[in-house]
Amino acid sequence: MDTLFSVLGLLGVVALTAGTYVCVAAEFSLTALERSTVDADVTGVGDRRSRQVRRAHETLSFQLSGAQVGITITTLVTGYLAEPAIGRLLQPGVEALGLTAGAARGVSLGIALVLATALSMVFGELVPKNLAIARPLATARSVAGLLSAFSTAFRWLISTTNNSANWIVRRLGIEPAEELRSARSPQELGSLVRSSAERGTLDEGTATLLDRSLRFGERTAEELMTPRVRVEALHADDSVLELIDVARHTGFSRFPVHGSDLDDVRGAVHVKQAFAVPAGQRSVTRVGSLARSVPTVPASLDGDALLDRLRGRGLQLAIVVDEYGGTAGIVTLEDLVEEIVGDVRDEHDRMEVAQVRPLGEDSWMISGLLRDDEVAEATGFTMPEGDYETVAGLVLDQLGRIPDVGDEVAVDGWRLTVMRMDRNRVADLRLAAVAAGDGQATA
Repeated sequence: MDTLFSVLGLLGVVALTAGTYVCVAAEFSLTALERSTVDADVTGVGDRRSRQVRRAHETLSFQLSGAQVGITITTLVTGYLAEPAIGRLLQPGVEALGLTAGAARGVSLGIALVLATALSMVFGELVPKNLAIARPLATARSVAGLLSAFSTAFRWLISTTNNSANWIVRRLGIEPAEELRSARSPQELGSLVRSSAERGTLDEGTATLLDRSLRFGERTAEELMTPRVRVEALHADDSVLELIDVARHTGFSRFPVHGSDLDDVRGAVHVKQAFAVPAGQRSVTRVGSLARSVPTVPASLDGDALLDRLRGRGLQLAIVVDEYGGTAGIVTLEDLVEEIVGDVRDEHDRMEVAQVRPLGEDSWMISGLLRDDEVAEATGFTMPEGDYETVAGLVLDQLGRIPDVGDEVAVDGWRLTVMRMDRNRVADLRLAAVAAGDGQATA
């Protein structure tokens, strides 16, 4: 009779372990599933199991509570049945070792407890957990219906425990959510893109394009613009012949047109407008008469809004103004596109000196106008945070004065040496990796 009870007990343990398996598999697979994956399965397959997974995912908080209740019940009952069932089977063998009946019973129950716990943990929890993480959709399709049936049968118990937990969470000032958040921030999406590229599941070029696109919206007009010191502009009284000459020498096709200075922008002119003027009148026709109005945008405007403004009005250029109303620079539609896809050149673009030129191992010649993200991407040098946007701004901040050629700044194991000045502007610097803490700003 004891043997019969032991066998029945073991069968009960197997059934309960299977129940634990279902609850654990459902818990991890439903949590790991993205809503987009669930919707795609419903659209593509559309069978009963797909709909069961979607219903379970839509009531995720309740289903997870049901899984927790199921795990607790099956684990407790497994322990209640397994210890005596396994203990009875082991006791004769333990007594054969010469122990008394009482001692043999205690040892048998101890061994039974260890075996029952190990079997329940491995087959009831670890195996389904690893399977659900590796194949969440397939696992959810196989167990979602069983979990839903259990949750329906024990709805009163699950609702009581779930509502109690929600009451406590609300007392902590947090509103419980029924579903996991499916939306992702740009930072989270960027992390996913980089992780996918590192694992080889996403092409490096595609990953770079996606990462640039995600970071584009975080940029401001001030970061995307061509700064004032690099703007090629024309005075309103300049002739059309001068427009053609400047276009020939710079390779640019559009130019801001200003009055007394760049803070008095009258509009913009395109070189093709010059060729619409009869050749005999180009020397006397002023570009101010050809200028077309262009929008002004604040330096703080984000990249997405800036792109929408230019694209929506069919414009190619905007004037960026600072907080005092002065011209900070200009931004073109080409600038915005290149921020996403990289440099775009055609046969009319002039060849420019690269803003980053390798000089040797861990050494570069860089433009002072490079932003922190640009220099980091090209060299690995990360600028410390401060009230500046460019490498030149970092040098000015460190020195506390207008630099001279030959001035050096040491920052976090890197040395910046001023190689060329354009009046008061730092034009070119030499960037080299050095030992951490090797010196400070020097003149």
